[in-house]
Amino acid sequence: MTLHLAPSTTPLLDVRGLDITFAGSQGPIQAVRGLDLTLQRGETLALVGESGCGKSSTALALLRLLAPGARLSGKILFDGRDILALTAPELRALRGRDISMIFQEPMTSLNPVHSIGAQISETLRLHDSLSAAVARQRTIALLDLVQIPEPQRRIDDYPHQLSGGQRQRVMIAMAVACRPKLLVADEPTTALDVTIQAQILELLDGLRREFKMALLLITHDLGLVAQWADRVAVMYGGEKVEEAPTAKLFASPTHAYTRGLLGASLDARASLHYTEARLPEIKVRRDPVSGARDFVLTQPTVLPRASPAFTPGSLTKRLLSVHDLRTDYIQRAGGLLHAVDGVSFDIAAGETLGLVGESGCGKSTLAKTLLSLVKASAGRIVLDGTDLAALSERALQPWRRRVQMVFQDPYASLNPRRSVYDILDTVLIVHGVQSRQERRSRIAAILERVGLPPDSGQRYPNEFSGGQRQRIGIARALVLRPSLVVLDEPVSALDVSVQAQILNLLVELKEDFGLSYLFISHDLSVVRYIADRVLVMNQGKLVESGSHREIWEQPQHPYTRKLIAAVPNAAQRKVA
Repeated sequence: MTLHLAPSTTPLLDVRGLDITFAGSQGPIQAVRGLDLTLQRGETLALVGESGCGKSSTALALLRLLAPGARLSGKILFDGRDILALTAPELRALRGRDISMIFQEPMTSLNPVHSIGAQISETLRLHDSLSAAVARQRTIALLDLVQIPEPQRRIDDYPHQLSGGQRQRVMIAMAVACRPKLLVADEPTTALDVTIQAQILELLDGLRREFKMALLLITHDLGLVAQWADRVAVMYGGEKVEEAPTAKLFASPTHAYTRGLLGASLDARASLHYTEARLPEIKVRRDPVSGARDFVLTQPTVLPRASPAFTPGSLTKRLLSVHDLRTDYIQRAGGLLHAVDGVSFDIAAGETLGLVGESGCGKSTLAKTLLSLVKASAGRIVLDGTDLAALSERALQPWRRRVQMVFQDPYASLNPRRSVYDILDTVLIVHGVQSRQERRSRIAAILERVGLPPDSGQRYPNEFSGGQRQRIGIARALVLRPSLVVLDEPVSALDVSVQAQILNLLVELKEDFGLSYLFISHDLSVVRYIADRVLVMNQGKLVESGSHREIWEQPQHPYTRKLIAAVPNAAQRKVA
C-alpha cells in the first residue's frame, strides 16, 4: 500500500545535513555543520544568529552561489530536486524563476551603469522570453507593485538616482518578477530607517501572500522576527541550536544562546533605560579539551557605579549650545537645499542627547557641521563659551580634540594599511602630543579601557571582528580625552549581543571620563535605552524634543508618532 502525503505536508525546501567548508590560510574552515531546515509553501522562516554563524552561507548555498572553492555536502531538496546535484543549465533555469534572493545592500547589488528598468527587464526576458516592449510594460507593473512612485518615469532612472528604500524596492521587484516559489531575503532592511523598514517588510509579506511563495528571512533584528515570522531557527557557530514556532520561541526558549539573544535584545526590554540597569551580555566559554561550549548570560541590574545620572531638563551647566544653525548645499538644478534649517539645542555636561529621524532629514549633516567638517551657512556653535562656527581653520585646531566622532562603519573609517597603534599614534601626533612615551602610555591605557587584547596595537583592522573594530573607533575618539563625542549610528551594523556590549561600554566610559554624547540613530529602541533627552528631526528641522520617557509615552508631533508606530514588536504580529 502506497501512502500519498497531502501537498501541505511536503516541504517546499528540505535541507538535510548540510555542511559548508571553505579553504582558509590556516586550513579548511567549516562554516555550516549538519544543518537541517524545512520550509513550507507560503511560510515565513526566520534564520537568526550573529555574524559569522553561517546564515548568509546557508542562503547562498540554496542557489549554489558560494565561491568556487567552497565544498558542500548533504542535501538541499527543493520541490523534490536536490539542488546540489543540478547541472549548470538547470541552475540557471532555477535562479530567478523558482528561487530568488534579495541582498542586504542594494547599491552594490544593482549595476550602476544600467537603468533599473533594464535590470528588471533582463530577468523577464531571460526566463519568460518576452519582447522588449512587453518586458518594459511588465517592469512598469512590477515597479508599481512595489510602490515606486511614477513608475513610467522612474523606469529609466539609474540606481544612484533612488533613495535607499527605493533601491531595495527595485531589488524586490527584480526578485519577484517571475513569481518565485521561494524568496530568500538576506538582511533586507538593516540599513533602512524604521518607517521604510516597516514598509519593506509589509510589502514582502503582502507579496508572499499574493504569490503564495515561501520566505526565508535572514536577520539579526529580533523585533522583525517577532512581528513577521511563522517559525524561527537560531544558529551559532555554523550549527542550528534551536528551532520553534515564533510565539513559542519568544515565550520559552530552550537553548542558553537563544535566551541570551532575547535577553540582550532591546526589543524585548523596550522600557529599560541605562540608569536602571546594564544590558545583559552573552559570554561563551569553551572547554579546552572537549571543545564543548557553555553560554552564560550576564545580567547586571545595579545602578551606575559612578556619578548620578544626568537629570533630563537640568541644563545648569551647558557644554554645547547651538543657536539657529543652518547648513545649505547648492543643488545641481540650482538653488539651495537647507539640509540643516534653523536648528537650536543645548547639550549639558554629562548628558546623552539622542537624535532620531529618517535618512535625508539632516542628522549626519548636523553632526559634520558641529565638527566643522562642513561649514555652517549661518548660526552659532558655542562650546564652553567660544563660538566655533566663527573661528578660522587655524584657530579651530586646538578645539578639535574637544569634540570627537565615532562613525557607523568601523571598517570603512579605519585605515586598513595601518596598525591599530599607528592609527592612534597618528591622532596624538596631529594634536600635539610630542612625547613618544606619553603616546605609548595613553594608547595602552585606552586599548585596555575599551576591552581590547594587549596585542591589539600591533594588529590591523581586518584582523578584528565588527564589534572589536567599533571598540577601536571608540578608542580613537577617546584617546584625545574629549568633552563631547558625536556617535553617528555606532551600533546599527552590529549583532544584538555585540550591540549590548558596545552600549554598556559607552555608558561606562561616559561615567569614567565625564563625557557628553550626541547619539545619532535610526533605531529608536537603542535611543530609548541610551539617551537622557531626545531630539526628533525631519526635513532639516527639529520638530520635537523631550526626555526619553516623554518622547515615547507622550509624543506630541505627528512625525514622532509615525516613527514610534513603525518600531516592530510582537504585539503587531502578522495574521497568517
